[in-house]
Amino acid sequence: MSIDQAGVGVVEVGDSNQSTHDGIPVEKNADSDVLRLAEMGYNQEMKRNFSVVSVLALGFSLTNSWWAVSAAMVTGINSGGPVLFVYGIIGLFITGLCMAISLSELVSAYPNAAGQSYWVSQLAPPKYARILSYVTGWFVWAGSIFASASVSLTVGSACVGCYQLTHPDFVIQKWHVFVAYQMVNLFSCLFNCFGTLLPAIATLGFYTSLISFAVILITIPAKAPTHQHAEFVFATFINNTGWSSSGIAFIVGLINPNWGFSCLDTVVHIAEECHQPERLIPIGIIGTVVIGFVTSFTFSISMMYSISNFEDIVNTATYVPVLELFYQAVQHRAGAVALEALVIATAIGSIISACITLPYVSYCIPTALLLLKGRNNIRHGPFWLGKFGLVANIVLLAFTLFVIVMYSFPTVMPVQADNMNYVAAVYGIIIAIIIVDWFLRGRRQYRSHDLDTVDGYSLAMVGTADSALPKKPSS
Repeated sequence: MSIDQAGVGVVEVGDSNQSTHDGIPVEKNADSDVLRLAEMGYNQEMKRNFSVVSVLALGFSLTNSWWAVSAAMVTGINSGGPVLFVYGIIGLFITGLCMAISLSELVSAYPNAAGQSYWVSQLAPPKYARILSYVTGWFVWAGSIFASASVSLTVGSACVGCYQLTHPDFVIQKWHVFVAYQMVNLFSCLFNCFGTLLPAIATLGFYTSLISFAVILITIPAKAPTHQHAEFVFATFINNTGWSSSGIAFIVGLINPNWGFSCLDTVVHIAEECHQPERLIPIGIIGTVVIGFVTSFTFSISMMYSISNFEDIVNTATYVPVLELFYQAVQHRAGAVALEALVIATAIGSIISACITLPYVSYCIPTALLLLKGRNNIRHGPFWLGKFGLVANIVLLAFTLFVIVMYSFPTVMPVQADNMNYVAAVYGIIIAIIIVDWFLRGRRQYRSHDLDTVDGYSLAMVGTADSALPKKPSS
């Protein structure tokens, strides 16, 4: 028996080219990534074809903060106006950075593609590890569904808006947007059929986003016939929501730009598809937030300066305020559509309240368990910020509680059936499904990522009963 660099025993078996690492067969010349995965009870199944650039590209291309801000103008422009986009983004950057730090510390310590559900299984008391891991996995999945739907809906709305701009007599109906939304869903589905192309697609989406951002950032201020003064951009608060409290109007308006700092766990789930994930994944997460802030903040200021007629943007027949802003600047319908096409192309690489709060809940569960277990009672990864990490954990928990409550408020008053915020009902339905599914199926079939023993063999569970990897029982 020999000892590897991590201090875990490696036992030679019959094949002279293989050994077992913590009970998992591995090649003798296996690198540290394979050995680390074996420590967690898994064989190397995925090809590690993500570089540091493609990891960062995937993280940013799915978050695309500046694009999210452009889409957020639909309601944000009435819930604070320029002040919301300038100062709200600064606040969201701070909270987003705290979330990124919390996720980075956890993935650096536990670089597993299961992400939050795996972390929970390692941090929770054994008695509750299985059910908490199961619930966390549900929140991760539900959040990804709502995130995908929100992106597809926004792209579909933008496409219909472009058609309306070039056909002024066309009146947009809800079913037009729904059909466009489903077409975007179908288009996105095709990309998911070719997983091996994901690194290239992510990298292409990353550069497409940055190039589109640069083109729009230069073109719109340069072509705008008039520009707003600094007071309008930095000191004008607009409340057309019907809320008597400007504070409530500002908070509910944050839902939309907050979209640009959601889905930060995206790159966590490719931990088994890149080398040294304990180092590369934190780079991808932190880099996503930093690039997102720089692009979204400069984009917001540039667009606010370039507004010619605020009322026309608010009441645009396209229902896409940023498209109307483009039209005011270039004063040419085809030119505005071309610029919006760049925005749409950026959004395709990304493939609203629920898509923010549900992932946040999945971040909170392992973070809370980390604090309960004790931050110094786990094996740290290369990315570990000590007391700064503790502050980030607390901010993450506090902000998640804040958004769960405040993002459930209606965005406009008075409340009617077609403008009600139904996210509270969404929470209730998801929780009900989780409870029912747990008692009907989950408690019998779901096995957490901890090591259990069945028939004298130790099993490394990856979430379902038929995916266990047999391991030799300890002597």
